[in-house]
Amino acid sequence: MTQASLVERLTLCGTAPDSEISALAKEAGLARLVAVLVDEVLFRCDAPVNTTPVHVALEVLHGGEEHRTVLWMAAGEPVRVVDGDVDPPTIRRHLRISLTDLVRRLYGPLRPQHSGDFTDVFLPNRPADLSELRGILEATHQAGGTLLSGCTAEGPGLGPLSVKYGSDKWASFHWYTQHYEKHFAAYRDRPVRVLEIGIGGYEGDLGGPSLKMWKRYFHRGLVYGLDLFDKSALNQDRLTALTGDQGNAETLREVAEKYGPFDIIIDDGSHENEHVRVSFDALFPYVRPGGLYVIEDLQTAYWPRFGGTSGPVTGPDTSVGLLKRLQDDLHYREFDPKPGEPTLTQSEVIGVHTYHNIAFIEKGVNGETSIPAWMDDEAWKALGAITPEEGRAKGDAR
Repeated sequence: MTQASLVERLTLCGTAPDSEISALAKEAGLARLVAVLVDEVLFRCDAPVNTTPVHVALEVLHGGEEHRTVLWMAAGEPVRVVDGDVDPPTIRRHLRISLTDLVRRLYGPLRPQHSGDFTDVFLPNRPADLSELRGILEATHQAGGTLLSGCTAEGPGLGPLSVKYGSDKWASFHWYTQHYEKHFAAYRDRPVRVLEIGIGGYEGDLGGPSLKMWKRYFHRGLVYGLDLFDKSALNQDRLTALTGDQGNAETLREVAEKYGPFDIIIDDGSHENEHVRVSFDALFPYVRPGGLYVIEDLQTAYWPRFGGTSGPVTGPDTSVGLLKRLQDDLHYREFDPKPGEPTLTQSEVIGVHTYHNIAFIEKGVNGETSIPAWMDDEAWKALGAITPEEGRAKGDAR
């Protein structure tokens, strides 16, 4: 079993019967399963605040087996797993939990943070130097809170997460996360697949802050990023950096065939208007029904150096021009004369939500009917309604 398939199966186990978790533990082995879970916990943990370093043991139990992972926590350092044996008296706290409960805490539905699944042993050994007791007590308390912060699906909103990971989607040039919160809330508990075009980063900086933000926000999600440059050093469980040109439709389709279909696609790539259109045309077919396609940084539709149109009205080949067309496609049943066979976007675009510099396109079945074509003036009069001509005449009379 590959690491990617193991991680994906774990995310699905958050709402699966206990028997599926047991079967996965038997197939992969408890140690390997716990290693994946601990990596997820460490990713979600708050930064340690205890100035006195503390060892904390996380003990996971299943089927008569127990697997212990000792963690080192100290302010100013990332939480890390301690390799090798640790002298038991130096472990200040033991938190024990069943495998099933930990899987559900990490990949199950969102719920308020609590400690009801844990057995806690606080300071199991008397410190050698009681003059340090006050500091040890405080540090042990803080370290336990840090660990618990990582053992939950509940997390901050996208605004704080964007700041935490360094994304510019909030409190920067952009104020996008308020709109993302609105449109993504319904997906947060689902095992979604998310593709973001554009990983970011500069010379000496791999980028990827938004990918980490999506990974934390979608606690059951698989997150993929596509960039023109190799950013595979970012790869970790549930986060994969892919290499490809968003201006190449064939490359985009190959990516989607291998890693899709996707519940959410976000275009935060080059913002070249041609690339925006090529990417949408290539990838929208790979958005699942009920999913979303997001286009960021619409301002380039007005910038000629990005292939945009100067002045107050954008051209049809720009990103905003694309959105105007999709509005027409959404209403294709109202065309007069009636159209023939509908296009893909006429059939499957069911909503276009536009905000300053960002748009959300909903995919589904655009099957809502229109007023029957035979409803002429005579039919309207039979219903007791006035015709448009009569309405205009009354308006003129007033």
